[in-house]
Parts: sequence; structure tokens; C-alpha cells
Amino acid sequence: MKSIEKIKNNMDYLKITVLGLLMVVMSSVKVNAQMNAKQIDSMVNTAISTLDNTVGFAIGVVKDGKIVHVKGYGVTSIDSKEAVTANTPFGIASNSKAFTSAALAILVDQGKIKWEDRVIKYIPEFRMYNDYVTDNFNIQDLLTHRSGLGLGAGDLMIFPDGSDFTIDDVLTSFQYFEPTTAFRTKFDYDNLLYLVAGELTARVNGKTWETFVDEVILKPLQMDNSYSNYNDAFKNEKIAVAHSFDGKSLTAIQGSKAESDDKMELKMNGAAGGIWASANDMCKWMLVQLNEGKYGADLDKALFSEQQQQEMWRMHTRMNQQQDPRSPFKTHFSGYGLGWFLSDFNGFLKVEHSGLIAGMSSEVILIPELELGIVVLNNSEGAGSLNGLMGFELLDEYLKLETGTDWLDMAKGMQRQGQIMGDPDSEKVWAEVAANKKTKVEKDNYVGIYEDDWFGKVEVFEKEGDLWFKSYKSPRLNGKMSLYQDHTFAIKWEYQDMKADAFAIFSLDENGKGRSIKMKGISRFIDFSFDFQDLDLIRI
Repeated sequence: MKSIEKIKNNMDYLKITVLGLLMVVMSSVKVNAQMNAKQIDSMVNTAISTLDNTVGFAIGVVKDGKIVHVKGYGVTSIDSKEAVTANTPFGIASNSKAFTSAALAILVDQGKIKWEDRVIKYIPEFRMYNDYVTDNFNIQDLLTHRSGLGLGAGDLMIFPDGSDFTIDDVLTSFQYFEPTTAFRTKFDYDNLLYLVAGELTARVNGKTWETFVDEVILKPLQMDNSYSNYNDAFKNEKIAVAHSFDGKSLTAIQGSKAESDDKMELKMNGAAGGIWASANDMCKWMLVQLNEGKYGADLDKALFSEQQQQEMWRMHTRMNQQQDPRSPFKTHFSGYGLGWFLSDFNGFLKVEHSGLIAGMSSEVILIPELELGIVVLNNSEGAGSLNGLMGFELLDEYLKLETGTDWLDMAKGMQRQGQIMGDPDSEKVWAEVAANKKTKVEKDNYVGIYEDDWFGKVEVFEKEGDLWFKSYKSPRLNGKMSLYQDHTFAIKWEYQDMKADAFAIFSLDENGKGRSIKMKGISRFIDFSFDFQDLDLIRI
């Protein structure tokens, strides 16, 4: 469920990912609205055939109140080989956050809530890290990434998927985290507070977040191939299948429909990243955004008011903006609104968001003054950040920009560089693990049950002569532990859909027995949502 979003590792990754470089669309207002589908097809197909490890894409462009291009490319799965279409649902991950903000905006328009209302007015059990923040945390604070907590705090409750944590666990978890900055002073991206926003939505209107979003947004906009409920999406046999890339080959990682029906019991909500949508439907979503909430044949209906549109696109949290002096494209500010990243670019407002889940990513960019919207959806980790460059090649031609840059050649070069670079951190660690293979380990010193205040219990146990680690509430976090150095072990998770292998660093008591465990990710490329560093596991 993720979002890529613009800081550290994945943030920087998504800063240049799917359409990340398309912000240059503002460098020319002379849009060539006559560019035809054949020209777009030719460019996209050339890019797909040129770049390695691509599976499927869906691209949509809206301009001046109309859908000017929407189409699927490639296949939904390397196994089924079924073609992607404009109506193929993809996981849009953190692009779901704008839907959550819109749902709350609708409740504001209905007079049921105010943006400044305190969260505890509706969720009395909600607790932050101190009484002042708890008492003053308002609805907009849930959406603006300014809580004072660190990047991705608590995301291990939702990454990887399939955990047994509930929304009740989330509501009371924040009291156990140490803030990294003062309340409302700094941007640090989070996901869990959007889950709280989803729960608040449910308590105010008496329906689940999924039902409310489906009834008040998806159905009115006739987003017929979009789903707010994870289970409903998997009942559609035409959905895009996510693919991971291990550096050598692509693997379809999405479970079968039968597996999904069994294990996808909803214990939380999808407010942070649970929506699946097609490119065609996302074009409808972009149009209602560009039309200040209006929709319908004559724009005679309103999803939300223009006032609420302005509120969602108002900068609530400032982000640090460093202008590259070599760049011809000028950006003087950037920040976060309500479910949207905001910045100026050559004098135009750019409204955007990215989304990332295992093996799938999305990007939406809106240029309101040009009545321009772009969406790109893809289902391959192998294509990764290069999707943005492919999209940039498309719009560079579509907008008749004269950049003098061969974006496709640049994309290919970046891909080759990434393949050569690999993952040196992990390679070094596992090489040292292999060298220590014959070192005797007193396993009994480490075996036991350890507990963290918010993450719950984990167990270190012996299995077939090796130490193993397992989480009680996140069953996919289980794996073999191998000696790295001293009392530090490297854990190779059975879960390999994303890079998440981790260190377990033991502190021992006076008898040489494990007393506590600290953890951290092994790879520099680990997704920030695997916040192992926030765990403080104490032996019980």
C-alpha cells in the first residue's frame, strides 16, 4: 500500500518514478491537442520494446475537459498473457489518499464534520505520544504528514500485507512511538494516520470507508472498473497482476483468487492505499478534480464544492525545496495539501501523487491551469522508475517540447546502471554470513519470546538446527536467522515480494542470554514502510 512519496530511498525512487519527470509539461503551454492515438501508440510500444522487464501499462491523458487518450499496453500477467486494456484495474496504492480526503471533504460539505474538529471527538480511544498532541490533533492533521512522528512510523502493521493487526491496534499504537520532530513543524510521510481518517469517516456516516467511497465517489462518477474493497477487486479476473524482479527475472507475485478470498479478511480499511482502478476510471477522477468537483454531461452535478477543492489543494505542510541550478525548470516551493503533493513549476501549480505496492505503481499529475491530467499505471517492479521516463517521452512529443533530450535512451542507460549496481549492501552481508557458516552459535542464548509495545510478540526458535524468527501478528515476517557478526543475525524472510531482509541485533544479560532485540533493514533500497528501526523487542 504504499506511497512513494518523496523522501529517502523510496521517496527519491518515486520522485523520478512513473511520470515523475513529466512535470516539465509546464515548460510549454502550447499543447498539441491534435496528437493522434497512432502517434501515442508508436511511442509507447517503442518504449516497451526497448526497456527490459516491462509487463503492462495503462496510460490516460485528459485535456480541456475531455479524455484525449486512454489505453492499455502489454499484458496483465506474464503467465496468462492477457492484454491490458483501458479498463484493467491496477492497484493505485497511495493515490487512494486523495479519495480519502475527498470523502472527508464531502462530509464537510454535508455539515457532518469540520476540518478543525479534534479526532478524539469522534474516536475517543485515539492516542498520540503525549496528551497535548492527543487533545489537539484535528482531522486535517490526519491527512497532512505533520504529526511529529518519523517516516512511515508503524507501517510494519500493514507491510507486508496479510497481518492480523486491526484498526483498534492502530488507533492506540501512536502513544508508543517517540516523536522525531515537534508537532506540526515538519513533513514526514505516514500511512497509519490515513487509516485513522478512514475509521473516522466510518464513525461519522455509519458505513465503512469502503462502502462510503464506493457509494459517494465511485458509483456517481461511473468508475465501473474500480474497487474500494480489496476482496472485490480480486473477484475481477481481469485485474493486473503484480510482478517482482530479483535482478534476473520477473515473477508474478499476486496470489490466486482462491487464496485471496481466504486470506483477505478486512481488519483495517483501505484509506491509505486500498483502491484498485482502471486508467479509464482514473481519467474520470482527474476530470472531476480539474472541474472543481463538478461532473456530469453538463457539469450539473457536484461531488464536492469548489471551496473544498481549494482546501485540498492548499499547502498545509511545507516541504524543503532545493532548486537544481542546472535545471531549466523552476520550482520555488513544494508541500502537501490534503492527499496531494503540491508545487510550482515554471509558474504553474502542479498537483500530483504517486503510489507503490509490491510489484505495482501509479502516478497522477494534474496541471489545473492547463486543464491537463496524466495517469500512468503499471504492474512491474522491473520497469520501476523508468516508467516515468517512458511517460516523459510520450508527453515530450505530445506537448511538442524542445528539450533536446533522448528520454528513452536515458531510461535505458539508467536501467543498465541499476542492473550493474545491484544491491551491494545485501551482497556484502550475505557474503559475510556465508563466511561465518561454520561458526558455532549457542542457540539457546537467543531462543525465546520478545515483545514490542505496538508490534506485539515475536519468537526466536530453533527449526531443523537453525534459528528462526517469526512475528505473531504479521505471519509473513518469518525467516531463517544466520550469524552476521557477534550477536547480530541476518534474517532472510520467506516473504521476498519486496526487499525487506533485516538485521536482528541482540543485547545480552549478565548470563549471556538474549535480553532484547533491535532491528534494521539490510538493504539501502528497503522500502521505508519496513520500519524495523522503530521496534524495541524485550524478552518476556
